[in-house]
Amino acid sequence: MLEPLPHVREIPPYVPGKPPPARPGLTAYKLSSNENPYPPLPGVLGAAEQAASAMNRYPDMGCVALYDALATRLGVGTDQLAAATGSVASIYHLLTAYCGPGDEVVHAWRSFEAYPIAITASGATGVKVPVTADGRHDLDAMAAAITDRTKVVLVCTPNNPTGPALTHSEVAAFVASVPDRVLVVVDEAYLEFVRMADPVDGPALLRAHPNVVLMRTFSKAYGLAGLRVGYAVAHPDVAGALRAVALPFGVSSVAQAAAVASLASEDALQARVDSLVDERARMVEGIVAAGWSVPDPQGNFVWFALGERSAAFAAAAGEAGLAVRPFAGEGVRVSVGEPEATDRLVDLLQTLEPPA
Repeated sequence: MLEPLPHVREIPPYVPGKPPPARPGLTAYKLSSNENPYPPLPGVLGAAEQAASAMNRYPDMGCVALYDALATRLGVGTDQLAAATGSVASIYHLLTAYCGPGDEVVHAWRSFEAYPIAITASGATGVKVPVTADGRHDLDAMAAAITDRTKVVLVCTPNNPTGPALTHSEVAAFVASVPDRVLVVVDEAYLEFVRMADPVDGPALLRAHPNVVLMRTFSKAYGLAGLRVGYAVAHPDVAGALRAVALPFGVSSVAQAAAVASLASEDALQARVDSLVDERARMVEGIVAAGWSVPDPQGNFVWFALGERSAAFAAAAGEAGLAVRPFAGEGVRVSVGEPEATDRLVDLLQTLEPPA
């Protein structure tokens, strides 16, 4: 039988968040996938239904309406945009376009689980740089890891799954230290949830540095995880390369229509994001009151660095009707969800011994 390319066998599996376990007499909550617990924004379901009525037709491969809406929102040219089936697909497209065997991709670790998968799929080699003790990117160490073989650096802010975000000053200084020949991907999947001084201004970074690429998604704050639509913002040459390697007609008509309608519901979006940020703050207050601590969460999730206790913690959460996301031997990520889920998490923490 014909064998796949050698590196294909080295691709690590992606481990998705599990659905909530069924517990008799107990409402179960899924806190394992960083999903938005709210229904679609006003007008989105109607737009999606209208688009679905024409499902016998191919979607607009040029994503004209979506690109126009995004260009207006971000103050960029439509030639600087490249849509994909989620921001993770944009990462695959970029690595496909710019990396191959012998090339290196530098990224923090622990960070987004799909990075090693996408890097290996491209044939390149990943260079993992450990995050700091408080779950932050070690940008100095990442800069030191860049070699003549480095083609791409991946910066995830806020970092999934540990939670902390980088400041604009930190990222700007880092990008200025990176050779122009190296693409710096700023993965901003959770940017809407950031509440800190000096937040990253992605478009400003891109204006100052043509080697910057922004990755964004409609899956998290906008609540369109089930439709799979994200996008990259980049120099026109880079965006063109991403569009060139993308699967034709990849972003469905329904996804495009829902994304455009979501962009038109900015006030409602902001209210929902603010509500989730408030719930995040309440969750952290409960965690601290129970004697636990977590790194500064700037996404819609918190991180428990539990090491070998991770599996046991996830099992205990499951018994309480909470699906959480364990990372074997490292920690557990818990999404911000419904208030009752927060209460139940805090109740659980009060029964367990926090790490020393």
